[in-house]
Order: sequence, then C-alpha cells, then structure tokens
Amino acid sequence: MPQINSLATSKGLISGDLCYMEADGTRIDCRSSTVVSAVSSNIAGIRNMVSSAKFVMIVEKDATFQRLLDDNFCTKLSPCIMITGKGVPDVNSRLMVRKLWDTLHIPIFALVDADPHGIEIMSIYKYGSLSMSFEAHSLTVPSVMWLGLLPSDLQRLRVPEDALIPLTKRDESKLISLLQRPYSASQPEWLKEMEIMQRSKVKAEIQSLAAIAPDFLTNIYLPNKLRYGGWV
Repeated sequence: MPQINSLATSKGLISGDLCYMEADGTRIDCRSSTVVSAVSSNIAGIRNMVSSAKFVMIVEKDATFQRLLDDNFCTKLSPCIMITGKGVPDVNSRLMVRKLWDTLHIPIFALVDADPHGIEIMSIYKYGSLSMSFEAHSLTVPSVMWLGLLPSDLQRLRVPEDALIPLTKRDESKLISLLQRPYSASQPEWLKEMEIMQRSKVKAEIQSLAAIAPDFLTNIYLPNKLRYGGWV
C-alpha cells in the first residue's frame, strides 16, 4: 500500500485552545489569540495533546481565518480550535483534523464559501479525495458538519443581491458532479443545500456577510449557529 509522506511541508495554520509536543520535543502552545502555528509536518509524532476546546472549526480561506483571529473569535465564544488548509487542504492539514477528532472527540465544523469549490473542499475533509482514496481512513473525518455558509442562509438572511455572484458554467458543472457523487445520497441535508444553489444559480463568499454588517460573521452569524444549531 502506498505510504503518505507526512513529513512534507505543511501550508496549513492552526490556532486556539491547544497545546502539544512535537516529535522533536518542541512544545507548541496555540492558546494565545495572537499566536498562529503552522500545522505540524509530522502529525504521527505529535504527543501529549491537551485542549479544553468545545469544537474544531475548519476554515476554508486564510483571509477568513485571519479575520476571525483579529476578532478574537476563539476566546469570545467558547474555547475552540481553528484550522485552515488555505483552500484545498494539504495532507498534513487533513491528518491534523483527523488527529484532533481521534484525540479530543469534539465536534468538527466546516466554514466554507457557499459555492461548489467550497463544498468540494469540505468534502475532501469529510470523504477524502479520489487521488488519495487508498488513505481515506486516516485522512478523513466522517463526522464533519457544514456550519456555513449555507445556500439557504443567503435567502434566510437576505444577503444583499450585489454581494451574490452568478454561477459560472464551470460552477454548474462542478455542482452536477458533486450531486452525483455516491456520498451525496447519504447526506440529504447537503443534497438539499446544493439543490438550493442549483435553483438559485448564485454563490457567495463568506465575506459577503459583511454586506449585512462588518462584524456580522463573528458577532452574530457564528455565535447564533453554534448556540442554536444551524449546521447540516
């Protein structure tokens, strides 16, 4: 069986209520709101992982990750851990999410753009990628929940129309592909959200919530979702 080179350079970032020891004995402490750590390049060597986090939030984009850090999101709401693979995740970012799930046994949420690309990135964390299907077990977290941005949120929150983007032909093709994947049938709520996108023919970036209010994402959208259950 092919082996993953887990010592490859990581591009992901992690922050929040988390401490652990690297294989070489380096102690990593992510708990300061000003500290951002690179995801380890040797996930298998991590030991003594300690956290009082209530959940892990995968953030699709580095810009959103940085915005949440600037707003002290991890300390404002409740202890949590944020991780970003800066778009399509590298192997180490995926291994780290799996390690957090295996070790801490806490919910894993995904915050991605309401577009086919964001859904695909989230699906890689949850179901894996075709190119590395041989390692799906160690690289995926089947319990990942879609926190946002949901296509139904765009209607529910009345996100201003000028903040929405029409789907391109490529988007529509990607969406059809996602709808036809075997795992879609086992996720009826995800299926419903993708069908809403298909019908509305629009997509939106997480940043579009700033059109409602500059602090809407950090102070209203995410706290309400996490307190009252707004994920699928």
